[in-house]
Amino acid sequence: MRNLLLYLLIGTGIFISCSGDRDPSDTDRIQLVYWSANNQYEMNLAELVVKEWNQQHPNMQVKHQPIPEGRSSEEVVLSAIVGKTTPDVYSNMWPGDVALYTRANALLEFDRFADFDSLAGARFDDEKLAEATFGDGHVYQIFWKTNPIMMIYNVNMLKEAGFDKPPKTYDEYIELGERISRDTDGDGYIDRWVGITQILVTWWQRFFDYYTLYIAATQGNTFLKDGDVAFENESSVKVFRFLQTLFDRNYFPRERMDARADVFLHSIVATRFTGPWEITHAEKLKPEGFEYDFAPVPRPDAEGPDYTYGDYKSIIIFKNTNYPEEAWQFVKFLISKQNDLRLLEMTNQIPMRKKLLSDSLFQDYFTANPMMVRFAKQAENVRGVDYSPVLREIFEAISQEFEICVIYGKKSPEQAVKDAAQRVRLVKE
Repeated sequence: MRNLLLYLLIGTGIFISCSGDRDPSDTDRIQLVYWSANNQYEMNLAELVVKEWNQQHPNMQVKHQPIPEGRSSEEVVLSAIVGKTTPDVYSNMWPGDVALYTRANALLEFDRFADFDSLAGARFDDEKLAEATFGDGHVYQIFWKTNPIMMIYNVNMLKEAGFDKPPKTYDEYIELGERISRDTDGDGYIDRWVGITQILVTWWQRFFDYYTLYIAATQGNTFLKDGDVAFENESSVKVFRFLQTLFDRNYFPRERMDARADVFLHSIVATRFTGPWEITHAEKLKPEGFEYDFAPVPRPDAEGPDYTYGDYKSIIIFKNTNYPEEAWQFVKFLISKQNDLRLLEMTNQIPMRKKLLSDSLFQDYFTANPMMVRFAKQAENVRGVDYSPVLREIFEAISQEFEICVIYGKKSPEQAVKDAAQRVRLVKE
């Protein structure tokens, strides 16, 4: 499906220059179409923001619609591009797809607007602005929010294992695994583990193990540099070896745990690599007396700042909009400080905004939600993904080697990294 749609967009030269059936001459009132994510928290936020906007702008109305259901949001967006039914504004863009849509000439560049630089300077530091800038020097997305991946841990299980603080390094984490992972009922099977990761080869599962740990181990590096493979290095080998050790010693289970009750909240596993969405879930379902907290993911050594995968979502304007300036005005409203506060309060997701913890507007929220302070601090050191139209294929190639090496131990970490790099080079050709 993905390759077929991409062929329709690029191979046949179909580029969108007009917005569906909308005709500005039909009415004096401008109408923009805005797609949000289709989870309930973000739909509620979008409805509130749009209602307020529409009350303030009677001649420039916004119609909110959650992104239509489909096998993936990527396929829905690609289908909309082909069918000339894209919205004006979309706020659930995974940055890994930006290169694909940019190649299809489907996105409007934000740096065309006269006040973009001042807005970007107020919202982002130079590093984040550089990260958002595409290879052609233009900016096609506004980083809106981030869900930094951290390590949630069971406070009581760690204390019982003799750990007053969460492990920071691979050696400490492996030592914790030795103390926790065991057969507790004498039936010959291990039924307690230090942690868990999905054994599925699905490409996006690597965001919650290998990729997050690689960013942490390299203090902020991603897979590619100037378009070339950059992960064939000792840090990558260390990550593979660390994860392979956890499976080899049965510190991580080699089984799907989806069908069970929550294995973390039931004290079956002591840690998990996850995001801030876990807080709402844990607070709702945790047993009486259950204590948890968050810490940075482990890395080879404890020197330097803690980095992690940021799990960004961005806002884009589609190029076929009839109203680029008006769409930009709505985007600025959507990412205003007041609506960033609403994003925090209604979704427990971190706005991509510098100096968040020192801004008085957000202090009441963080006082009432101390767990989110961990994620706001971590958000200062996060990375997204590289710009590549074949990024999914890159992650799929790496995930194949992950399965062979890490889960089943059929290949050394050194060979797995070498073979993964070669697979990615073939994908990129």
